[in-house]
Amino acid sequence: MSETAGYILRIASEKWVNRVFEMAIYYTNVRRNWKSGQTILFLHRIQSGDAFVGYGIIARACGIDDLNEEEKRDCEEGGWKSALEFVYVRRFDDPLLIKETFLKDTRLRGRYFHGLGLSRGQLCLIMEAAEPV
Repeated sequence: MSETAGYILRIASEKWVNRVFEMAIYYTNVRRNWKSGQTILFLHRIQSGDAFVGYGIIARACGIDDLNEEEKRDCEEGGWKSALEFVYVRRFDDPLLIKETFLKDTRLRGRYFHGLGLSRGQLCLIMEAAEPV
């Protein structure tokens, strides 16, 4: 099995999609072996179905105790335990529907993609489809 190069994280609301891309931070309960440099693909439900809306490169993962008071309040309200801070985030010009990727053949749907690990090759396939050169 290849090493996990990144993960899919699903964003439930449009409000939080905007916050992720404005603040370059994602609050989560998902426990993974987060590493600096890993790629996170952001998934969100749009009118046509679940779609990748962008990605970010992790700068660091923080526990709730490492956050400022405002961020701690956000975490308490959302029930989150940690935060991922990003070196940068990038929103795709056009969302990439899951059904247009190799993931269409999995039995996973909706929230079950949340926290899914991806290999370097899988990440590349999705990134190339989302942002063709």
